[in-house]
Amino acid sequence: MKVRTQAGRFRLGWWAVLAIAFGSAIPHSQASVAVLVEQPYGHLGTFSPGGHSAIFLDHVCAETPVKLRPCQPDELGVVISRYDGIQHLDWLAVPLTGYLYAVDTAADIPASMDREREVALRDIYRRAHLESIAPDLPDGKAPGGNWYELAGSAYDRAIFGFSVKTTAEQDAGLIALFNDRRNVERYNGAFTNCADFARVTINRFYPGAIHRNFIADFGVTSPKQVARQLTKYASRHPEVELEVFKVPQVRGSLPRSHANEGVSEALVRRYGLPIVLISPVTAALMLTAYIGDGRFEMPRHAPILDVGVLEAEARVLPALVAPAGGPEQEAMLTRSLRLPEPEAALPFPDPPSMPRVEVVAVPQGKTEPAGASQPF
Repeated sequence: MKVRTQAGRFRLGWWAVLAIAFGSAIPHSQASVAVLVEQPYGHLGTFSPGGHSAIFLDHVCAETPVKLRPCQPDELGVVISRYDGIQHLDWLAVPLTGYLYAVDTAADIPASMDREREVALRDIYRRAHLESIAPDLPDGKAPGGNWYELAGSAYDRAIFGFSVKTTAEQDAGLIALFNDRRNVERYNGAFTNCADFARVTINRFYPGAIHRNFIADFGVTSPKQVARQLTKYASRHPEVELEVFKVPQVRGSLPRSHANEGVSEALVRRYGLPIVLISPVTAALMLTAYIGDGRFEMPRHAPILDVGVLEAEARVLPALVAPAGGPEQEAMLTRSLRLPEPEAALPFPDPPSMPRVEVVAVPQGKTEPAGASQPF
């Protein structure tokens, strides 16, 4: 997955122009799988600072929340994770835009958020897409439970992504595996949590890439540890093409999320002084474990994942790979290039100047003079 920023919106139009001019085709973007490390928030996040972990696949989509399929060219992919207490299911799948913002398109993403609007947007999205797993109560109101974690995650917290490439065969294998096996709740906070789900899923693409850390995390898989080990694996295997990105928390009156912490990191930072007073040896061992095998800094200047740009790219690419010529393709390109306007109006750059190409007729039997135009 290639992360697109606001500036990328204007470059997409010139790809289309060049494709028409030269009759070229742009291939589909590289498929990828990403570990999402979601920051903790609220009172629970204070006492359990690990946060949440999920998997984002940009070429796999959700036919239903419990059934996967390959994406159509104009779809952005799916977020899958393990949950606790949602219809006794182990995993659930939600389209990327819905998962992040509880809407169907980037044009509907609000610029700011408050609690009342967040609750309303989630309920609208639930009624439209999640009724099968979160049905109305007898009085028609929204049910309780953890279903709210499936929609609008970016309103509550910032999210970091660590993406590596996949193949069509790997994606197809994962779809078959998830659709064929029993989807029965397995959640356990210590040994089969959301980060374990991410660990096992990544290992299906790259066996042995991520393992439990019995030193720094005492065998409990944390979202931050999954990101750390995937980053280390990518440093040894650059062919996986690691990319990082960030989904910022939507601004507004909701409390801000805070940094993810691993097990030993949380113990050292939050309870280090009391542990030193009770058992200096234990405190020294924990500090050694954290420094030696638990330290990992989340990226401070990661590119922003812009869903609006991804949607624009998804509209343009199907037109570019269509057979050249004809009014049908021209109409597709016209529709595709209606890109969303950025927040501040920016002038489009002047079209790139193309060199004049003159065709020189060379009589038969004569050689072309030096300096004559060459074909390109």
